[in-house]
Amino acid sequence: MKIPNGQQIIEEFEKWSPKFLAMEGDPIGLHVGTLNKKVERVLVTLDVNEHVVDEAIEKGAGLIIAHHPPIYRPMKNLQTDFPQGRMIEKLIKHDIAVYAAHTNLDVAKGGVNDLLADALGLAETKVLVPTYEAELVKIAVFVPESHEEQVREALGKAGAGAIGDYEFCSYTLSGTGRFRPTEAADPYIGKAGKMEVTAESKIEVVIRKYEKDRAIRAMIAAHPYEEVAYDVFTLENKEEAMGLGRVGTLPADMSLEEFAELVKERLDVPAARVVGDLAKRVRKVAVLGGDGNKYIQAAKRSGADVYVTGDLYFHVAQDAEAMDLAVVDPGHHVEKIMIQGVVDHMSNRQNWQCEFLPSEVDTEPFRFK
Repeated sequence: MKIPNGQQIIEEFEKWSPKFLAMEGDPIGLHVGTLNKKVERVLVTLDVNEHVVDEAIEKGAGLIIAHHPPIYRPMKNLQTDFPQGRMIEKLIKHDIAVYAAHTNLDVAKGGVNDLLADALGLAETKVLVPTYEAELVKIAVFVPESHEEQVREALGKAGAGAIGDYEFCSYTLSGTGRFRPTEAADPYIGKAGKMEVTAESKIEVVIRKYEKDRAIRAMIAAHPYEEVAYDVFTLENKEEAMGLGRVGTLPADMSLEEFAELVKERLDVPAARVVGDLAKRVRKVAVLGGDGNKYIQAAKRSGADVYVTGDLYFHVAQDAEAMDLAVVDPGHHVEKIMIQGVVDHMSNRQNWQCEFLPSEVDTEPFRFK
């Protein structure tokens, strides 16, 4: 196993949670340090504060992956007498890079909102607020039968053939390839100046347009031919929309009071604010991690009986009550669910000598009495 550098780790991470999924103006990406170094330990955290930095130092982490950007607004100065400046000074002195994935990780499939929906046991989930619809292309490549599996595997590992909940999807046609190498060629099959006829397979895969170039590079690297013959077709059909929040159904209806207890248990919080009649029966649930105030109307339009989100404003709560939409607010910190989610996802992606560690520092600023 090899030790990856920070660039390789983030490149792998962004296959799952690409930057372009983020909302406009969201300060995601590298905040502190460099990715141009070997990294044996990565600390995954919801927030970055001085206690988390001390934890990273203690555990020997060279990279921190966070959900909440530590530099959310432009800094006018960097004074090490103050908490943020002192924290950044520690990061630089100990050569620890900090990378933030915020709303792009909220939107990503398997990201924050899917993790929350899964924790609540929601089925048949759909996107609450669509924000992105990926264009699709089809790659068709011609390959000798001897290397068909090798090329198909390379395409699949690069993300080609992912359709809904299925991956490595492809279609193969058998046929005959004909070509004549010139004197300047160095053919894998055949001889210069002589017409060659060989059994070939045509492999077709569908891929998101933004992943196309990576898949083509992997395909060419796995292909035995000096010149690879392939076609790329733009498709009219689009991938299922991606976006913020999820809407799904509980296995059975329950009272709002029972559901609030379920939220506290499943999302590991000591208390939750509730809007609505506690006796109301609920079954369809909308959930959106973080501050979901601006999407209260979207939750109502989705047909949800109850909306789970954080940081609910007083007047927004009154609006929800007026439109007969129950709300359970377990706080912003429930997004901590992303810590283990990122650790699990990244630990299973590559055969690297690199450990992904969940932060054990509690960054919840509120205490409940």
